[in-house]
Amino acid sequence: MRVAVLGCGYVGLELCRRASPGFQRHGVPRCRQLTDHDVIGVRRSEQGLEAIEATGAGAVRADVTDPDALASVPDVDALVFSASSGGRGADAARAVYVEGLETAIDHFGARENPPEQLIYTSSTGVYGDHDGGWVDETTPVEPTTEKTRVLAEAERIAREHAAERGIEGTVVRFAGLYGPDRYRLDRYLDGPVTEGYLNMIHRDDAAGIVRFALTEETPDTLLAVDDEPVDKWEFASWLADQCGVEQPSTRTKDERLADADLSTPAKRRILTSKRCSNEWVRELGYDFAYPTYREGYQDAIERYRNED
Repeated sequence: MRVAVLGCGYVGLELCRRASPGFQRHGVPRCRQLTDHDVIGVRRSEQGLEAIEATGAGAVRADVTDPDALASVPDVDALVFSASSGGRGADAARAVYVEGLETAIDHFGARENPPEQLIYTSSTGVYGDHDGGWVDETTPVEPTTEKTRVLAEAERIAREHAAERGIEGTVVRFAGLYGPDRYRLDRYLDGPVTEGYLNMIHRDDAAGIVRFALTEETPDTLLAVDDEPVDKWEFASWLADQCGVEQPSTRTKDERLADADLSTPAKRRILTSKRCSNEWVRELGYDFAYPTYREGYQDAIERYRNED
């Protein structure tokens, strides 16, 4: 299988690393191994290309929104669309997730040898607010911000527009990503910590679930989230204990919402609460490297204590 990762960033680079010959893979034993040179990373910048090449994968410079640039990407069996809008607003998100995704599907779908499969990486933010209740792949999406509405529209394109081009589309919804360079300990150790639930997934398992979806029979939607959504106050307290520091200060949602500098999207994010279930991907056979935050944060905790 040959795979092109369009927008090869935080998770995409890990997917490339998993193609290296010496990789000790996590997940079920029956997964077909992605071997060296099977994965091609696609980025816009020279620095991005260097990061891809450091993993041992092939690298191609192209912009996912430019069909002429995409012509430089060789034929592949599958596409992983994981481009980022750079944390900007809804307009930037639409340009990448909707227009860029349509461009990529149209370009590769029109080739003499089109890909058979597309994996689009989305977000659990499309579920909106469920007042702390559980959600899974069968839960209807109810996005509450303009950006999450864009993501929901992109999911439809990944399934329906891809199908029109003869490509099987799968959506993998990531919970909050963490891992090397993204532990953000200070956010929870320094406080104040606002109440609510955290739904998380370690980078390695996010990449592992994408890889699982590429090589196994899966439904058209998968949640990439670990075993245990956790209350933010509980998580911050545990983290402080593990790091050997004082407990951080906390605040309720009402206290946080009273801040005059909060934007409307920020207020909606604070009010949004849910717990995401990974029961489906577990039943399909994926084996987590980091089942909960307790395993996933150990490297960061050890480094913090050693530096203190």
